[in-house]
Amino acid sequence: MEKVIKVENLKVNYDRTPALWDICFEIPEHQLVGIVGPNGAGKSTLLKALLGTLKPQSGSVRLFGKPYKMVRKRVAYVPQRTTVDWHFPISVLDVVVMGRYGKLGPLKWVGKEDRIAAEKALERLGMLPFAHRQISELSGGQQQRVFLARALLQEADLYFMDEPFGGVDMATEKAVVELLISLKSEGKTMLIVHHDLTTVKSYFDWLILLSGGLIGCGPVEEVFTEQNLQKAYGHSAFLRSMRG
Repeated sequence: MEKVIKVENLKVNYDRTPALWDICFEIPEHQLVGIVGPNGAGKSTLLKALLGTLKPQSGSVRLFGKPYKMVRKRVAYVPQRTTVDWHFPISVLDVVVMGRYGKLGPLKWVGKEDRIAAEKALERLGMLPFAHRQISELSGGQQQRVFLARALLQEADLYFMDEPFGGVDMATEKAVVELLISLKSEGKTMLIVHHDLTTVKSYFDWLILLSGGLIGCGPVEEVFTEQNLQKAYGHSAFLRSMRG
C-alpha cells in the first residue's frame, strides 16, 4: 500500500517555543485520518507544517514521496471557518469557483465548465439553492459546506481539513461525514483535525494522537486506547472529554 504521507523527525517552533517535536509517522493511502489531542497539542500546526506554510526547525515531510511544492495540485486544504472574513462581498458560487484557480494557470479565465463544476459541488453538499447568496448571509454550518465544496473543485487526492465539524449543526455534521465516506470510496485520503472524542471510533479509520510529541499513529483501534488518551489529556481531562 502506497504511503501518502511520510514525516521524519519533524520539529516546529513558534518563536523559541516548541510546538511539535520528534514527530515521525506514515499514512497509507485511502484512509480517513483523525488528528486529535488537547488544546495546544499542535494539531493545526501539524497541518501547516505538512502544507509547507510553517517551516520546521528540522525534519522532513513527503507527500506522495515528494515535497509539497511538487505535488500541490494533488492537495486541498480546508482551513478553520473562524479564520475567514465572511463579510467579504462575494457570492457562494464565486467562493466555490476559487477552488479551480490552482488548475487554471495564470493566463486562463474561469469558464462555463468551471461554474458548472462549482454548481455540482454545491449540489453535492445541499447548497445549490444558495449559490447566489452573499457568504455573509449564511449560517456557520452553511459556510462550512461552501468551504468543502470549494475543496471538491480542486479534485485533489489528499485533503487536509482543520476542524470541519467545529460549531456546525447536526445536519451539516451528517453531510460532512457522508462526504468524507464518499471521498474515501473514490480513493482519496483525508487528514482531519477533530475535537470530539466520542465520535472518533465511528468517523475515522486511522488516528494521529498528539500532545506536542506524538502519542500514537495507526489504526483507530490500536491508538484510541485509554492509556494513550490519558497520556495526551491527563486522567481528569480524559474523563471529561469522553463524557462530552
